[in-house]
Amino acid sequence: MKALLKRYRFFLALAALNLAVGLALPEIGKRSVELTAQNLLEMLAVIPPIFVMLGLLDVWVDRATMMKYTGKGSGLRGVLIAFLLGSAAAGPLYAAFPVAGVMLRKGSSLMNVFIFIGAWSTTKIPMLTFEAASLGLPFTLVRLMLSLAGILVIARVTEKSLSPQQQAEIDTLNRNP
Repeated sequence: MKALLKRYRFFLALAALNLAVGLALPEIGKRSVELTAQNLLEMLAVIPPIFVMLGLLDVWVDRATMMKYTGKGSGLRGVLIAFLLGSAAAGPLYAAFPVAGVMLRKGSSLMNVFIFIGAWSTTKIPMLTFEAASLGLPFTLVRLMLSLAGILVIARVTEKSLSPQQQAEIDTLNRNP
C-alpha cells in the first residue's frame, strides 16, 4: 500500500488540491473537473491506437533490423528514418514517448530517438501543409529548415551531454522494462 501511495503521490496531491479549490471556489472547481474530463477523453481516444501501433512495431520489426537502420552507426540513413517516422506520426507529443521507448529497446541510437521526438513535435506533415496554406510556402520552408537544424543540434548536444554511464543506464532501463 505504501509503494502504491508513493507511486501516485503527485496524482493524489493534485486531486486533493483540485478538491480544495472546488470547495473554496466552486466555479473554478467545476471548470477544472470539466477540463480534466475533457483531457481524459482525449487521452483515451489517442492512447489505444498508439499501443496497437507499438505492439505491431514490436512484433513486425526485429531488433537486428531496427539496429541496422536506426542504431549506432546507421549514419544519415538512421537520421532520415527518424525524421520521417516523427514527421509522419499522428497524435500529441505524449504519444511519442512510448514509441521512443520501443525504439530504444529495439536498439535505436539515442541521437536518432531524440531526432524522432523532435520531428514528432515540430515537423508533422499535416501541420506543415496547414502552415503553408495559412502563412505561405516561403515562411513554412524557412521555419522547417530552421527546425531541422535545431533538432539536429539539440539531439547531438543532448546525446553528448549524457555521460557513458548515463547512456548505459538508459540502455539498461529500456532492455529490462
